[in-house]
Amino acid sequence: MNLLGIATTGGDAPGMNAAIRATVRTAVANGLKVIGFERGYAGILANESMFLDARTVSGIIHLGGTFLKTARAEQMETADGISRATKVLKQNRLDGLVVIGGDGSMKAACKLHETTGIPVIGIPATIDDDLAGTDTTIGFDTAVNTALDATDKIRDTATSHDRVFVVEVMGRKRGFVALEVGIGAGAEVILVPEIPHDINKTCQSLLESNRQGKKSAIIVIAEGAGDSTKVTEEVHEKTGFEVRLTRLGHVQRGGHPTALSRLLACQMGEASIQFLLDGKTKHLTGIQGNRIAPVDLEYASTTQKPLDERLYKLASALATLHLS
Repeated sequence: MNLLGIATTGGDAPGMNAAIRATVRTAVANGLKVIGFERGYAGILANESMFLDARTVSGIIHLGGTFLKTARAEQMETADGISRATKVLKQNRLDGLVVIGGDGSMKAACKLHETTGIPVIGIPATIDDDLAGTDTTIGFDTAVNTALDATDKIRDTATSHDRVFVVEVMGRKRGFVALEVGIGAGAEVILVPEIPHDINKTCQSLLESNRQGKKSAIIVIAEGAGDSTKVTEEVHEKTGFEVRLTRLGHVQRGGHPTALSRLLACQMGEASIQFLLDGKTKHLTGIQGNRIAPVDLEYASTTQKPLDERLYKLASALATLHLS
């Protein structure tokens, strides 16, 4: 193994830079040359790359986003896109490829391995935390803490005005962010795509809490759990409470990565190079029970990671008032 390619693909996640740094420095320490493709798969398709060394990745561990840039590349979902990317990778004579991204990125990485024969290692970096085979992903902890900090501030004004606030967090398909933010914020209601909800029961719960003296409330909703505007309107109509909606949006993607996101990125970057040197050819670098472990890449990107419903039930139990 001589030349390694690296790309950050799909949505950005805090800690991607730390993962790039660890991957490049470990590769260089093992005598490998590294090129970084700019703008993710879009950069691979356009054959846009730069040489990376230990100095190039200096001073980026604390930065959010990715200095290699990233972009959505829908072409990679087509046979033509995979064919074009395959030609570029072969032209560059790569001996290995490290892809840092989420589930869509890993699905494309699997196809590239099949068409090129080049060993591919995936590093899970997505705020959605939705890759199977790994307990968590780079960026998830940072996104949760960013959203939690904002929700804590919203709680202050909700309490001051005796209002109900609906707080929409990211999660078009999965509710991992909403669940952890909701638990951490002590939300009265958490709405996630994986678990159907009854708006009437939600309103009855809020009314009962109000009768027992709780005059404000927080509803955390994942963006894929329903129309947050409609939820806000229905809660107002069915309860008569003053209800406000806050969408946190892309603020959750940015910011300096937390210590946990940085540590995870460093561990996964180093391990990914070791996996390549050990002969792994199509794996995700996961973490299971605080131990880094290789996971079949196709399994990780095609299997639905289950939401921990025990946490969902815990959140509900802790939000319920038991006043005598």
